[in-house]
Order: sequence, then structure tokens, then C-alpha cells
Amino acid sequence: MNITQVIAALCVSFGILWDAQAQESSKSIDEIVRLIESAESGSTIIVPPGVYGGNLRIEKSIVLDGQGGVTIDGLGKGTVVELGVGDITLRGLTIRGSGSTVDQEPAGIRAFAGPVIIEHNRIEDVYFGIDLRPAPGSIIRYNVIQGKELGLGRRGDGVRLWWSDDCIIVDNKVDAVRDMVFWYSENLSIARNHVTNSRYGLHFMYSHGTTLEDNELVANSVGVYLMYSNEIHLIKNSIVNNRGTSGYGIGLKDCDAITIEHNALLANRVGIYVDNSPSSVDSYGLIVENKIAFNEIGMLATPITHDNIVSRNAFVENEEQVTVHGRGQLLLNEFSADGVGNFWSSYSGFDRDGDGIGEFPHAPRSLFRSLLAREPNLRIFLHSPAQQAVELTARAFPDLSPEPIFVDAFPLTRPPELDLFVGTQGGGRFPMVGFSAGLLVISVFGGWVVGRQSRLPMVSDSDLSQKAFL
Repeated sequence: MNITQVIAALCVSFGILWDAQAQESSKSIDEIVRLIESAESGSTIIVPPGVYGGNLRIEKSIVLDGQGGVTIDGLGKGTVVELGVGDITLRGLTIRGSGSTVDQEPAGIRAFAGPVIIEHNRIEDVYFGIDLRPAPGSIIRYNVIQGKELGLGRRGDGVRLWWSDDCIIVDNKVDAVRDMVFWYSENLSIARNHVTNSRYGLHFMYSHGTTLEDNELVANSVGVYLMYSNEIHLIKNSIVNNRGTSGYGIGLKDCDAITIEHNALLANRVGIYVDNSPSSVDSYGLIVENKIAFNEIGMLATPITHDNIVSRNAFVENEEQVTVHGRGQLLLNEFSADGVGNFWSSYSGFDRDGDGIGEFPHAPRSLFRSLLAREPNLRIFLHSPAQQAVELTARAFPDLSPEPIFVDAFPLTRPPELDLFVGTQGGGRFPMVGFSAGLLVISVFGGWVVGRQSRLPMVSDSDLSQKAFL
């Protein structure tokens, strides 16, 4: 066979393949509509494999199962699939190609009633991913959601709930969207979701009584942000490398009764940001048994922050362990509970009786940090001879030494053993065993690293798995 014959054969082969793809993609959404119209309410419809072009609205309680071989393509117009009634299940579908007009907020899937079940779907090239407004009692699980290729400010939300109580949002992978956002929705269960390259991994607005557990929030602008939301429990989440303009691992704004425990907050710009939370006089906040490490700032709070109990956490090699947003102190908060404080890698005291608690309180004083709180532009001099000169002056003239921002009366001299989840990025669940020995290495090497850098770099997954749990 000469070269001309080979080329001719290839052209025929590609032509056949192109014809097959064209025939596959030429299916109309009307074929699915007819299947739904002929089915009884409550029945399961197995859709024949293929690519179906157009927009679909379902007004009957059915199970629509694509078994992994069905694509519904909205062809760049409007919302791809709308659910007009409750008791609908969408399963095993690829849903793609919504419109992108901001005013209409088109989505891959939008439900106007609940409960619905949306599971094991791939949703891609969509403005909004899954939008419930409202659809209480719904379940969203095992979906992969990929937003359109738009700038961060132009994207739609990967998952949005609006007045949708009692929903379960679990085991979803979401990438390159704006937020997973929950408006006016209570009693949610949000677990084992993986959110990357987005604005806010999980964003709450006026939503109460919810548990966030085992979620992995990596490389977003903000990991979790709670606003005007009460009785939220954050447990065993992995919040890593969230370093956008805000760069908070966890941010709280005017929230009451928030519990943050057993989370890994690693290599963010700010580990935990607290703004007037709790906001009520008779409320409280609990920040206990977290690992807060390798962040630029471990914990940042506004001066009016009060009634938080911060205990049994490991603050490890943060560029600043705790600081105040602007002038002020955090003396209205407790940095110990029941005679147990926190572990501070920067603690310079000792444990004479070997009970694991330092003999002296941890009350860090830094004239340079005090000046930095008033004038953030001074950060350019961080770890420079200028900072050293300011601190030397404060030691020489004690009257210049500022009051401590906080006092931990019972600092731990050994890190607590914490069962933390660091996600697939960091190697899974890992107890903090052997961490004390690792601190000897960190104390020597970490000081040299921090001294050379005024800003912590992005930490790779491989580095993180080695550093975070030495």
C-alpha cells in the first residue's frame, strides 16, 4: 500500500468516525421528552446512550438514569435541565453547555421544588452548576462540577441553595466556580466535598444549624466564610493554601455559637479570621483542637471580638501566631480552658515539673507587631534588620514595650495529639504522633526559612504532607 492509499484509508476512517459522532450528537432532547411523557409517575427511565442537544424541563416525579452514557448539551443557551416538581432523581448524566448571561443566571441543573436527588452526574461548562431555589430536603452527592472558563469575578456558583432546609450535600468535586453558597437554608449536612480554584469554598449567608465535616478546600481565595449564621459546627475539615486577596482558611462575620474543632488549617494567608463573632452578648465561640500551621497569620481578629474559647490548638510556625486587625487586644477572649491552653511553637518558656504546661504564661509582646497593626505597609520590613532594631529598642527601654495582644495562662509545651483530616492532597487522615520530635527540626530549620521570606510561598502537596505532620 503506497502513501496515497494510506492517506485515503485514513480519510475514510476519520470520515466514518466523524459521521458516527455527528449522528450521535444529532439526537434531539425531544427523544427524552417523549420517554418522560410515556412513563408513569415514580418510574425509572433508562435513557439510551448518546448526546442530546437542547434544554430539558421535567414536570413529573421520575428517576432519569443515564448510566454514565448520556450527555445533555444545552448548546450554550439557558439552563440545561430544570426540575419543576419534587421527587425527581437525576443520575449518571453528563450535563454541559449552559448559557452564560449574568442576568438570567443559567445553570446546569435548577430545581424549583423538593425534595430531589442529584447524584453521580458530571456537570461541566456551565455558569451555575446546581441551583436549588427552593428545594428543601434534597440530596446532592457524588457529582463533579466544572465551571465555565471565566474570570473569578464573572463565574457563577458551583452549588447554590436558596431557602432549602434539611439538604444533604456530600462527596462532590467542584472546581473553578465562584462559591458553594447557602442562603437562608438551615439544618444542612455538608461533608466530604472537594472544592478547588474557586472564590469561597463554602459560603454561608443567614443559614443556621449546620455541620461541615471532612471537606477539603484547597487553593481557593477563601476556604470557608460564614456570615450572619449561627450554630455552625466545623469539624475535621482540611483547609489548605487558600491565599487570595482575603486568603482566610475560615472567616467568621457576625456569627453566634460557632464551633471550630479538629480542622487542619495549613499554609493559608490567614488561618482563622474572626470579625465580631460572637455578635451577641450572651453567645460564645469555641476554637479547640485544631492545627493552625505555616500560615502568614494563624489567627486574626477584630478588637471587638469577645467570648471565644481558644484551647488545645497547635499554633505552629505561623509568620504571626495571633494578631489584631487594627489596634487593640483580645483580652475579652479566653486562650485556655480548664487549666489547658494551646501549643505555641514560639513559646520561650519551660516545663520544670514535666506536666506538659509551661511554668510561665505565653504573653507575646512585640513593638514591631504593634506598629505593624497600625500601619500594614510596614510588613515590607518584616524579618529585616529594621524589625530587629525596633525589638532591641523595646527591650532596652521597657516603657516602650506594648501590652500583650492576648495571654495564654497555661501554654502547652507538647503539641496535643490530634486526629486530623488533611484530605487526598495531604495523604488522608493522620494522627499527630511523633510531632514533638519534628518540632526540633522545625525550630532550627523554620527560623532560617522565615528569616529569608517576608511572605510564605504556596506549599505543594508533597511538601505539605511532609511538613504538616512531622
